[in-house]
Amino acid sequence: MTMFRSPRASALSRRAFLLQAASASLLAPEGAVAASNSDRVQLASAWPVGQSPSGYLVSEKFDGVRAVWDGQVLRFRSGRTISAPPWFLSGLPATPLDGELWMARGQFDRVSGAVRKAVPQDAEWRDVNYLVFDAWGRAEPFVQRVDVLMQAIKKAQQPWLIPVAQSVLADNAALQAQLKAVIEQGGEGLVLHRADAFWQAGRTQALFKLKPQPDEEAQVVGYQAGKGRLKGLTGALLVETAQGQRFALGTGLSDAQRRTPPPLGTWVTYSYRDRTPSGLPRFASFVRVRDPE
Repeated sequence: MTMFRSPRASALSRRAFLLQAASASLLAPEGAVAASNSDRVQLASAWPVGQSPSGYLVSEKFDGVRAVWDGQVLRFRSGRTISAPPWFLSGLPATPLDGELWMARGQFDRVSGAVRKAVPQDAEWRDVNYLVFDAWGRAEPFVQRVDVLMQAIKKAQQPWLIPVAQSVLADNAALQAQLKAVIEQGGEGLVLHRADAFWQAGRTQALFKLKPQPDEEAQVVGYQAGKGRLKGLTGALLVETAQGQRFALGTGLSDAQRRTPPPLGTWVTYSYRDRTPSGLPRFASFVRVRDPE
C-alpha cells in the first residue's frame, strides 16, 4: 500500500484531544444513546465533481448497518447497544473498529432486520459480516489506521470479520472506471478517505462518498395530498434539509408508502441530479427511510 506523509503540526495536541474524546465515549452508560450521530462516527460528504482522487484511499461503499466497536461494546452509530450473539462479540479484537454489518449487495432490509432484534437470532447472525473500514477514534492518520485494523483483524482470525479493501487511484478517469465496475456488480458507489487525515467525529471534508447520483437526507415535516390516481393518498412528503430548506418529495414513493407515509420527524434519504441556483435539489427522488441508528 502506498504511504502518504502526514502533517506534523499540532500532532501531539490532536492526539491528546482524540484520546480524551474516545475515553469520554467509552465511559458512556452501556445503553445510552449519544446526543447526536456526530458524537460517535465520521460522516461522509458528497464527492466534488471532477476532483482528483490523488492523496485518497478508495473503497466500495457498502449498503449495511453502521456499527462501532469501542473495544468492549458494539453499538449503532447513534450509540445504542447492538444485541449481537456472544460468539460474535467474543470474536472481536480489543482494537476499536468502525464498519458495516453486511450480508450481501441488495440485502440491506434483511441485515437491518436481523441486527435490530432485542434477542439476536443465531441463524441470522451467521450470515452477517462485519466489514471494517477504520480503527475508530485512534489518533493516527487514516493510512496508518488502516494498517492497525488490518493487523487486528488478521490476529482475530474470524471469517466474518473482514477489512474493506482500499486502493490508490491515479486520476479521475481511473476513479470513474472503478465506480462503473462497482455499480455493474450491484454495488452502491465508492468512499474516498484522505490518506493523511486524522480521525474526527461528525461531517468531515476528509471523507467523501461517490455515487452515480448523489443522495442526501431530509426530515419529514408535512404531507401534500395526492391528486388524480393518488387522490386519498399522500402525493408528496414535505421535507426539510439540515440547512433549513424545504421542498416536496413525491417521486420514488410506492403506493404502500403513500398509504402509510413515514411519520413526521422521520429522516429520509433522497437522490437528485444537481441543484438549483438557490441550492434546492433538482429531480429529487425518495430512496428510503433513513436508518434510525
